[in-house]
Amino acid sequence: MAAVLFDFSGTLFRIESGEAWLRAVLTQTELALPEPELLRAAQDLESVGALPGGVSQTRPVPDELAPLWQIRDRSAELHRAAYTGLSRQVPLPDPALHDALYDRHMTPAAWAPYPDAAEVLRTLRERGIGVGVVSNIGWDLRPVFREHGLDPYIDTYVLSYEHGIQKPDPQLFATACTALGAEPRDVLMVGDDRRADGGATALGCGVHFVDHLPVTQRPDGLRPVLDLVG
Repeated sequence: MAAVLFDFSGTLFRIESGEAWLRAVLTQTELALPEPELLRAAQDLESVGALPGGVSQTRPVPDELAPLWQIRDRSAELHRAAYTGLSRQVPLPDPALHDALYDRHMTPAAWAPYPDAAEVLRTLRERGIGVGVVSNIGWDLRPVFREHGLDPYIDTYVLSYEHGIQKPDPQLFATACTALGAEPRDVLMVGDDRRADGGATALGCGVHFVDHLPVTQRPDGLRPVLDLVG
């Protein structure tokens, strides 16, 4: 393999829990909720899918948000509108909290790299293999990589909102391959979403899937990549 492409959320990084997310914003805004209400609100926020990169939603997307939800990763405005729209399905003590929660999830503090991410990325760099990040997202994740010390290992970032298209559109993967100067047949895409990340196969890329688990439950899920690229 000449290059490896990685997804961001659930692959290289994992977002904090819904409870930690809500607690951080309540502390920041100097608001308080009784503990039972806080826990219930955090669970409800997770169940509607309001936390980008969090656990899979268990409630259906409301009909009025469904069209927006399908294209949410094509721009920063659509992404914010979709996720704050879901958040607003959950009553909170101050309406401003919904935007504050969205803002929190874009901060480096809200994300943690998987334990083996640095080792795998560093080893790929040492082997001379190009590395790209291809993500369906509505904001600039580069500061997250810089804050956690992983940016030096990334050669290119291809983010859906910067291109107006989203995975599984093959064009997003093609853009990354071009930036890395690699033929798709010599590129491996690593991700956690079989539909979105599997779109790379349309170009002829290889694909390897990892499990979208909490950081503490997936200590070495990325290491097989090193064997796959040779």
